[in-house]
Amino acid sequence: MQTDGQPLPGVSYVMPVLNEVTEVRAAVASLLEQDYAGPFEVILALGPSIDGTNELVAEMSAADPRVRAVENVVGSTPAGLNVAIRASVHPVVIRVDAHSVLPADYTRTAVRVLLESGADNVGGIMHAEGRTPFERAVALAYGSRVGLGGTPHHVGGKAGPAETAYLGVFRRERLFEVGLFDEGIKRGQDWELNRRLRQTGGTVWFTPELVVTYRPRPSLRRLGRQFVATGLWRGELARRFPANNGLRYFVPPAMVAAMGLGVLAGIVGIVGTVLGSPVAWAMLGFVVPAVYLVFVVLGAVLVARRSGPSTMLWLIVVLPCIHVGWGIGFIIGFLTRTSELTTHTGR
Repeated sequence: MQTDGQPLPGVSYVMPVLNEVTEVRAAVASLLEQDYAGPFEVILALGPSIDGTNELVAEMSAADPRVRAVENVVGSTPAGLNVAIRASVHPVVIRVDAHSVLPADYTRTAVRVLLESGADNVGGIMHAEGRTPFERAVALAYGSRVGLGGTPHHVGGKAGPAETAYLGVFRRERLFEVGLFDEGIKRGQDWELNRRLRQTGGTVWFTPELVVTYRPRPSLRRLGRQFVATGLWRGELARRFPANNGLRYFVPPAMVAAMGLGVLAGIVGIVGTVLGSPVAWAMLGFVVPAVYLVFVVLGAVLVARRSGPSTMLWLIVVLPCIHVGWGIGFIIGFLTRTSELTTHTGR
């Protein structure tokens, strides 16, 4: 593909990597197999991994000079992205996640849309795919309205301007103009960067033509940590930029608060009944978590009805893990300076 007779712009893939020994080879392979005809480089920002990731990346870099590694001393995602972007040389920067596998036409399509739309950043759909019943349940939660709410980059939609974009295909000069990623924001840094791009007159563009395979976390513990951490930083972002947050971000914390109050009222009703106090009506508070439980079960049945009983049962567990973890994290992040918390590693 040529652009008005001009050569295709060069592309720099940037990927922060920390403890991803089981995923990074497939992610890098999907970049080397792109059908894009322009020049490219792959820059991996290596954090202080302890699982053999860095050794594996060293092998891949030795085998293919197009793969370069730079050190990410801090280890966080935004710091790794900034280190890689500063080391890049091409005018188009494509953010890649170690859990993502790009289809062969991703870069070709993304650069075309970037040029045609005139946008500063282009992104598409995060298509989660699981390999085990648990991972398949997580993937179903990601891609359904009962899971993550049905935003375009999860379920699709029409091409056009968007609030944010999954991963991102950027004009490099615009990244430097707005100051790169905010390294003080460990999660949600993509949303915050896109906010600055839009506020300075730029456009963030969603296109359903771009579909990226995403590998979910493989265990309930890691999934829970992921969504508590995501909720923490979303809560902090809501506190920092209250006018820039849609109502959907407040649904999980509102649900968690309602269930907590419902359970507390129900307990008060039980204790009052035992003690002879006229507050038995407070037991109606248990209706709130009961309604949520019915919502989860019905949602899991509808979403996973063709996926087998094991995946359906896991989805009944996964949905509350996502909703409650995200909601609790949001409340803590909204009420507390997330940067002062020591329970989050930045990934």
